Amino acid sequence: MTARIDIDANSGFCFGVTTAIKKAEEELQKDGHLYCLGDIVHNNKEMERLREMGLVTIDHDEFARLHDAKVLLRAHGEPPSTYRIARENNLEIIDATCPVVLKLQRRIKQEHTGKSGDKHKQIVIYGKRGHAEVMGLVGQTDGEAIVIESTEEADNLDYGHDICLYSQTTKSLAGFNAVTDHIRERMHEGTIFKSYDTICRQVANRMPDISRFAAGHDLIVFVSGKKSSNGKMLYDECRKVNANTIFIEDIDEIDGNRLQNCSSIGICGATSTPKWLMENVMKKIESILKAKESQK
Repeated sequence: MTARIDIDANSGFCFGVTTAIKKAEEELQKDGHLYCLGDIVHNNKEMERLREMGLVTIDHDEFARLHDAKVLLRAHGEPPSTYRIARENNLEIIDATCPVVLKLQRRIKQEHTGKSGDKHKQIVIYGKRGHAEVMGLVGQTDGEAIVIESTEEADNLDYGHDICLYSQTTKSLAGFNAVTDHIRERMHEGTIFKSYDTICRQVANRMPDISRFAAGHDLIVFVSGKKSSNGKMLYDECRKVNANTIFIEDIDEIDGNRLQNCSSIGICGATSTPKWLMENVMKKIESILKAKESQK
């Protein structure tokens, strides 16, 4: 019997990434050339497609040396220094910062600006150190915000002074809640702790959705770029529910032997995984299974 193959309807680009890629495509169709500060999405196959259209990825050092050009800022967001350099170098900015990230940046900047009454107040961000979004958030505080990645790192905070906790928009809700509880239990008497759940719900809802999807299939093929932190998180969630889960970046990595004796195969991915790539994976799996059937 041929296996049933499903693509998870909830997998694929989130709103922010979709908007950023659409803006890039619109500019490339007009000019055939566009700079992008950092990878527009953490997926090699999608990056290859956009490079063929004329997208050129640059880092911050190259950005600082660039003059009189057009540059797209991806969904992750940027610190104020990036906009300052753009003004100084006469760079036209195509701003594709995700609205959810932009709102969070403004909240953190307002918190930082208004903390003059308590100069010891700590603005803490639960997120991945060095991640583009986190760097943009820290930039709103003139570099003063403290980044923590775990409850263990939270032990280094000064619990004798007020703490305001925010989260990178793509972090795990369970992880954020654990950090919140950990800090609250350690605050000294008379200090104020405020915790703001700033996790994007489109991303957070992927966890329960993908768990249900993974539980409903014999084999899960998870498609994602290896640099995607969201991909790693969702892949780990799939593995918790279904040990028979494999991680691939492209169709060439599909192991035909893993497809045997499966009555149902599920294909899913990260918020940075394009639908077209998951569809290609499905076609490849169908081709492999068809070839095996003809050999019987």
